[in-house]
Amino acid sequence: MSSRLNCGFGRVLLVSTPWSLFGRPSIQLGVLKACLAESIPDVPVETRPLYLRVAQRVGYPIYRAISGKTWLAESVYAALLYPDLKDRAESLFHKESRGEKSLRGLRFHELCGEIEEVSAELIHSEDWGEVGLVGFSACLCQLTSSLYFIRKIKRDVPQLPVVLGGSLLIPKSVDGFFRCFPEVDYVIHGEGEIPLTQLVRALKAGAGRSESLNIPGVVCGSRPNAPDLGEFVQAEGLDQFPAPDYDDYFAVLRSFPASARFFPTLPVEGSRGCWWRRKNQALGQGCAFCNLNLQWNGYRSKGVQRFVSEIDRLTDRHQLLSVSVVDNVLPAKQSREIFSSLSDLDKDLGIFCETRANTPQELFRKMAEAGVKEVQIGIESLSSSLLGKMNKGTTAVRNLEAMKWCEEYGIENNSNLMVHFPGSEVEDVEDTLRALDFAVPFKPLRIVQFTLGFGSAVWCDPERFGIRSVGNHPNYRWLFPKEVFRSVCFITQGYRGDLGLQKRIWRPVKEKVAAWGKDYERARRENGGRSCLSYRDGGTFLIIRRKRAGEEPVLHRLTGKSREVYLLCRNSRSLKRILTTTSLAEDRLLPFLRMMVDKRLMFEEGGRYLSLAVSGGAKR
Repeated sequence: MSSRLNCGFGRVLLVSTPWSLFGRPSIQLGVLKACLAESIPDVPVETRPLYLRVAQRVGYPIYRAISGKTWLAESVYAALLYPDLKDRAESLFHKESRGEKSLRGLRFHELCGEIEEVSAELIHSEDWGEVGLVGFSACLCQLTSSLYFIRKIKRDVPQLPVVLGGSLLIPKSVDGFFRCFPEVDYVIHGEGEIPLTQLVRALKAGAGRSESLNIPGVVCGSRPNAPDLGEFVQAEGLDQFPAPDYDDYFAVLRSFPASARFFPTLPVEGSRGCWWRRKNQALGQGCAFCNLNLQWNGYRSKGVQRFVSEIDRLTDRHQLLSVSVVDNVLPAKQSREIFSSLSDLDKDLGIFCETRANTPQELFRKMAEAGVKEVQIGIESLSSSLLGKMNKGTTAVRNLEAMKWCEEYGIENNSNLMVHFPGSEVEDVEDTLRALDFAVPFKPLRIVQFTLGFGSAVWCDPERFGIRSVGNHPNYRWLFPKEVFRSVCFITQGYRGDLGLQKRIWRPVKEKVAAWGKDYERARRENGGRSCLSYRDGGTFLIIRRKRAGEEPVLHRLTGKSREVYLLCRNSRSLKRILTTTSLAEDRLLPFLRMMVDKRLMFEEGGRYLSLAVSGGAKR
């Protein structure tokens, strides 16, 4: 490895460290590389998916388990970054790894030794003398690993400019960050394409640090105090960006022995930001717990045909059909056209995306036809009162309806049920427990504990949610020296409030969801993989079939107006709408509706009724 830079500017190296998901290229690096190559074609740009080589070295099951939990991921490189604090990092690792089957028997010091060895190999395999700038993208689970690689590289090549960006960096932490990590020369605030391009141009032209300070969106570490970062420097629209370049990732994957190769998932991007996070919302921040959109100003989406053509070209180029849409939320107005156009590609795609709970039935159908196999819906709760506190803009009945459409159209629903949300009350828990009785025919939700994120509505207005004080999450004390913990504001925050109460009142929900998961899998297995609450329509009559774990199926027959009402409520309907549509008298209708609710064949909330059985016994 060369110990000094060449006289020319050299190439740009873009790096993504562990513990990014190994089964997909980094879309951050892919888009930045494509933008730089298009804007400054005479500067070579290469990406280094270091996480992929680390995953291959330690083994994919171990890597997958570690990358799935933030504190597991951050503790490994923290032990290497601060050897004197290794015991503390190890304690955190063992605490967070309980219950992870693939990590049982894993010796932390041996894992760290292997990670240190492969990291050193990756660093020393590069000719740093040919590099003019190295950029690191620090997103989820990548903070300590990025800092470790930066520190090691700068010790060997101290004059090499290093720029750091990504969603883990927040404006409030910039001053303290530079003081604690002087190896970082530049930090990019917000979206990176425009600031990084201007920084490369300036450095290529021979600008020094002081001159580079005039680049909007770029903060230089040589300044004693960071400026007011102000508005984001971002593109007006996304169509001006080229498609991401993933060639370097696939080159690394092809270099592996055949036994270590796999078919990755291609990340694609149709929008940035969240249209629900509007200024006129009651809390002003969209969903109260969310801080996923701090790096963007507003909501922007690509044109439909541009988005679809990118998917078409990327799947052709890399001969893959698995696609992950990384948008925080699908474009509300263009979604129907997007999925209709994807269907027209005539490709057997396997798509993952995130969507909101108010997604209508017709759109779920189009999603399934286009190849959507897996979704994460913004459910978070089955209590309407708690959903109101979260500013979710949905209700329990709408959430159950979305879960039902996933079941009907064979879409894997990997959504969350949040517990310990500050300010939750016993009534919220009781509502949740009641709704869970009706949710059992559908794929279980995954329990997640509330985490306080910097910049979320809860963080901005803690008193509203019964929080007395906020500060860095205490787990950072296990990872960083005291001066770093005090100087840097981290993206994950801790708080003092009603956490003890929340843990106590939510315990029954956790237990019920655990039982739900076991019963659902058993019932589906006993039912031959079919949905456990389904109906078949005979034209003048309806047969509903329910299968519970360990029990024989139970059949119900509905005829005449009863059949009409049940089919009408496939989409949730108000009592007034049911009365108007069916011309039934209320004293005849209400007893039937109560019976259906008592049998858990329909769900009622606030005078709205939802039939829970899916059509035909959908089979995945």
